Amino acid sequence: MPGISNILLEKAVEAIGPISLEEMDGVKLLNRIDTKYLTNEAGLVTVLEDAAAAGYRALVVEGKKMSRYTSVYYDTEGLRMFMDHHNRRLVRQKVRTRTYVESGETYLEIKRKNNHGRTKKKRMVIPRAELMDFGADTKACEFLAAKSWFTKDQLSPVLDTRFRRITLVNPALTERLTIDTELCFTNFRTGRETDLQDAVIIELKQDGRARSQMKGILLDHRIKPVRVSKYCIAETLTDPCVKSGRFKVKVRTIEKTIGNKLIIR
Repeated sequence: MPGISNILLEKAVEAIGPISLEEMDGVKLLNRIDTKYLTNEAGLVTVLEDAAAAGYRALVVEGKKMSRYTSVYYDTEGLRMFMDHHNRRLVRQKVRTRTYVESGETYLEIKRKNNHGRTKKKRMVIPRAELMDFGADTKACEFLAAKSWFTKDQLSPVLDTRFRRITLVNPALTERLTIDTELCFTNFRTGRETDLQDAVIIELKQDGRARSQMKGILLDHRIKPVRVSKYCIAETLTDPCVKSGRFKVKVRTIEKTIGNKLIIR
């Protein structure tokens, strides 16, 4: 039986008007600025209520406004991509596969951050069966070699991440909000698992030339920007041997937000 917070969250989501994938194609954020925020489910309910009143709409996929995602992050034996982030390297990459559970669509994705803090993503469709291993897919391996610094032989799966996502769009189509809840992680190399309980990670993607109403809503609820990476937090929590001092501060921030200690299994 769902908890009270889950029931309130689902009601708040249902109160938001819908937007289709086809309509979402009209959201062209050419001068995009990304900002992440951290809250809990109770805080999210108040944000969603204000978003509904302000005319925001929620993306509907296969009849649902809360969609399930599964992502597998790849890295080198020495965790080069994780360490680049930990060591504050400005230009860095992440490689992952991602399945949109409701639609079944699966992609190989390469995310690259430049020295101006902007992130660009390149991706290609792969069969769902290749979520954990695309090494036998010649086109996927060629795509990886062309778009990243790595070859498939250098990489192997490190982490499985699972979450539910709500995607909101403002009436002017100048900003998009992704809201991730029920975040769960499994580390393939250590066998450890954890989840972020009722923590919520919000990412605001806005046109840099337009005013953001959502920033005002988040500020009204005292939800402040925070730099947080799901991959880096998950690796910090599930691998006791990795160098992760910088990210342990983020872990404590999450625990303060949810009012509980995170449990590692």
